[in-house]
Amino acid sequence: MKIAISGSGGLIGTALVPLLRADGHEVLRLVRGPAGTGEACWDPQGGAVDTAALEGCDAVVHLAGESIAAGRWNAARKARIRDSRVRGTSVLAAALAGLARRPQALLCASAIGYYGDRAALLLDESAAPGSGFLAEVCREWEAAADAARTAGIRTVHGRLGMVLSAEGGALRKMLAPFRLGLGGAMGGGAQYWSWISLPDAAAALRFLLRSELGGPVNLTAPNPVPQREFARALGRALGRPAFVPMPAFAARLALGEMADALMLSSARVVPRRLLDAGFRFRHPELAPALPELLGA
Repeated sequence: MKIAISGSGGLIGTALVPLLRADGHEVLRLVRGPAGTGEACWDPQGGAVDTAALEGCDAVVHLAGESIAAGRWNAARKARIRDSRVRGTSVLAAALAGLARRPQALLCASAIGYYGDRAALLLDESAAPGSGFLAEVCREWEAAADAARTAGIRTVHGRLGMVLSAEGGALRKMLAPFRLGLGGAMGGGAQYWSWISLPDAAAALRFLLRSELGGPVNLTAPNPVPQREFARALGRALGRPAFVPMPAFAARLALGEMADALMLSSARVVPRRLLDAGFRFRHPELAPALPELLGA
């Protein structure tokens, strides 16, 4: 297959590209910039896509988007988070729909932020959307692919949980305080964190390229855990205590609105459709996954 990937330089993209190439697929990186740089190019904000480079692609994996945890949220950052996802997806979906030879599949990243803060309620893909900024962004993000869906392209929305890797993302940011023995429960720790290892996230996307699934698919490990259990497991993996609590007010003071959306909210998400389709997780349980991911 010939597969185009946006966001190929991000955490998931850097794991997915070599996986696909090892399978013998041709990978075309969809990068920002003018045409003629040797890659497939696009300008999501300007609405330009190098459609000539995308002609003949069998599938497209769309991972590009502004990081939601790169800094404290303000109006401008929230606008960039929304626009990078919604406008970027809309521009790409419309371009694919207009190709003479359309790809068979479009895999779009989405997120479990779609479900909002739902306490301990078990959430599969049939669950209703939640409320709040991230839930609104995810709804608009997924709807932005409608042009591709209407054109008959199999469109998948991979609702990603917290992707765990020592190379980047949330886990890497946690390592320094936990190694100092300063990790622990946040805001009480009862909130569920739905996670997936980076190897499983990349493998799940590869699986979806070969499957017939369409629509939302939760990309999370089958066993989400309360945050306090996550903290204890990470402490054990590092050989450090994890008893230093961070009260909710302290998290909000440090991170503002982002604390409630990312650290204190609860989403107990399960990958029902992946499991039903036969996908097998390399890391279904957190405790044995962490030492392997950390090289401990």
